[in-house]
Formats: sequence, structure tokens, C-alpha cells
Amino acid sequence: MGSRASPPHDYLHMHVEQLRRRHQSLSELTYARDEDAKLETTRARLSNILKRHEDLKERLSRDSDKLIFERLQKEFEAARTAQTEEISIDDDEWNDGLLATIREKVHMEADRKVMANQVNVPADLPFQSKTTYRIRNMVIYCLDGARIGIQYETFFAEILQAYIDRREQVRLIKELYGNQIGELFHSLPYNVIEFVLEDFECKVTVSIRYSDLLQTLPSQARVLAWPLRSSRRISTRSSSASAAQSVPFRLSYAEEALKTLCLPEAYADIVLDLPHALKRIFSSQDSD
Repeated sequence: MGSRASPPHDYLHMHVEQLRRRHQSLSELTYARDEDAKLETTRARLSNILKRHEDLKERLSRDSDKLIFERLQKEFEAARTAQTEEISIDDDEWNDGLLATIREKVHMEADRKVMANQVNVPADLPFQSKTTYRIRNMVIYCLDGARIGIQYETFFAEILQAYIDRREQVRLIKELYGNQIGELFHSLPYNVIEFVLEDFECKVTVSIRYSDLLQTLPSQARVLAWPLRSSRRISTRSSSASAAQSVPFRLSYAEEALKTLCLPEAYADIVLDLPHALKRIFSSQDSD
């Protein structure tokens, strides 16, 4: 008897298995190609980074920002030493016309130097004036080589010193009078300082502000006294009088002290005179 033919479903199963294996091989090949492409991309990026790093090293070794800054500083210092006149300029005067005038002076100075080198012109001629222009924190110089230099003056040292002074004043009042002070608040640059005095017949709120970071004395001061309802003096009054007294009143003498004295000294004066000031205020209210 001849062998029996394979059932159709067995043949179909074998065909499906072959297709599955072929698909798996293609998937593995595609995955390998994708991995190779990613590796090549990574290599290209790394090569680009290394190239940029080498370019940056060469550029810095050739003429770094520090060397440029030092060279400009020397040029500005030489121009400042040689200046014979400084002209202050308002904001509305700083325009294209003035810039054109400065540019013309720069070129005239460059031409004059060329002529002086050629014919040995004496160096002390009247027209050899060196003029600088100042507008806000900018100083404009006429530099060699027909160039205009603009230097921005900064006050970081002064700002830092003022910040340290304000911070030290706050530290001192905390150290000396911390038991009398509550709810102390200050901004990060110490240009806003607020605190409360509660160890008195009134709750006194103090708020000072410095409009300029260069200041060590406040430009604004506000001191308010809030009568405490639990105090013995107020509890003996009638309800209507107590309601009237609940409105705060300003302590002008304290505000003046804060604007004219450093914070620890002003605090001492405020506390020293506070009982008398409150007595005067209560007396005036009693007479009313």
C-alpha cells in the first residue's frame, strides 16, 4: 500500500511555521539595522561634540574673553587718564545726532594722529582735547583706531556693602531686643523690614522700606500703635470708648527716628520714648 498523503491542515501548519520563522528573521535583521543606525548617530554626535570642544579650546587659547576684558580695561583707563573734559548728557539728548558727532570726533582724532606722525606736529596743540560723555551709568570714550568705547559703570561693591549694613542692623536688633520683637519679616535684599512690638500697652507695628539698594537708612517708615483690648487701661473704659480706641494711631517721632538713625539706635529711642508718647496720646483722647 502506498503512503498516505499528509492532511491539508498539516501542510498549512508547516507553511505558517515557515512564514513565522521568516518574519522573525526579518524582524531581527531590521532590529540589527536600527541598532546600527542608532550607533552611527551616537558616534556622529559624539564626534561633533569633540570637534566643537577642540574648536573652543583653540579659540580660548588664542584670545580668551578674559584677555579681551583686560585689554579693554586698559584702553578705557588710558582714555580716562587722558580726558580733558567730561560732558553730562540727559536721556533726551542721547540720539543719533550726538552719536554722529562723537563718531566725527573719533575720525578727526585718528587723522590728526596720522598727520602728527608724518610731519612731527608738537603734541601739545589746543585741539588735542579728550572729551568723554556720561549718560546715566554709561561713559562714552573716543578710543584709538577711530573707535567709540562705551563703558557701563557698576556699583556692585556699594550695593553689597549696603546690603551687609542692613542685614547687620537686623541681626543686632534681634540679638539685643529679641524678647520684645515679634513677627519679624525682611525681604531677601533687606530692603523691606517689618516687625511688631508687643511688650507694651499697645501693639506697635513697624514697617520700613529702602527705595534704593545703596541706602542704609530707610526712605519710608510707618509706625502704628494698636491699643490692646486686654490691657488694664482700656478694659476700664466704656464700650464706645474702647471701640474708638481700636483705630491705630501713627507714631511720628518713631518714623522720624527710623529715617535718621540706624535701626538699633532708632529702636532704642523708640522704646525709650514710647511710654511718654502713649501717655500723651491717651491724655489727648481723654480730653476729647
